[in-house]
Amino acid sequence: MAGSNEVLLVRHGETDDNAANRFQGRIDTPLNDRGREQSRALARSLAGEGLRALYSSPLSRARETAEIVGAQLGLKPTYDPRLMEADAGEWSGRLSAEIAAGAPGAFAAWRGADPGFRFPGGESVAQQAARVAAALADVGAGPLPALVVTHGGTIRAVDGIVAPGGAIANCELHRVRAPAASRP
Repeated sequence: MAGSNEVLLVRHGETDDNAANRFQGRIDTPLNDRGREQSRALARSLAGEGLRALYSSPLSRARETAEIVGAQLGLKPTYDPRLMEADAGEWSGRLSAEIAAGAPGAFAAWRGADPGFRFPGGESVAQQAARVAAALADVGAGPLPALVVTHGGTIRAVDGIVAPGGAIANCELHRVRAPAASRP
C-alpha cells in the first residue's frame, strides 16, 4: 500500500513511436495494443495501493493510460498540461538514432538531463523541470496517495528519481514523497 504522503509517477503505456524509438514530444500519439495491455496490468498492480487521486498529462497516450487505470480503480483523472512531455521542437517525430548520429553533443546533453539543454525550437530541461515541480506541488497539496500518469521526460525532469541518461520503461512506476511545503 502506498504511503499517505506518496505520489506515484508512471510513464504511459507503449505507443508505436515508442516501439520505433522515435521522439514524440508533444505529438499526440495513441497507445498501441501492447500499451493498452501494459495499462491494464498497471491497474491490476495498483489495486491495493489505496490511491485517492489520479492526475494525468492531457496527451492521448497518457490520458488513455489514466482512463484505463482509473476505470479499474474507481478514480476519475484530472488533466494538467504541466505534466505534458517536453516540447521537443525540431526533434519531434525523428528517430533517436538519427539525432544521436547527427547531433551527438546535443543528444548527450539531453540524455544527461543537462538543465541548460534546449530542444532546437523547443523547451529547455530547466523549463520542463520548473513546470513539473509546480504541478507536483499542487498534486502534493491534494488527496494522497496520488497517481500521476505522465511521460518519460517528465519523470526524468524530477530531480533524483532517475539517474541522468537513465531510461524509463512504459508503465514503469516511481514513488516520491509529496513536497513537504505543500502539505497542510
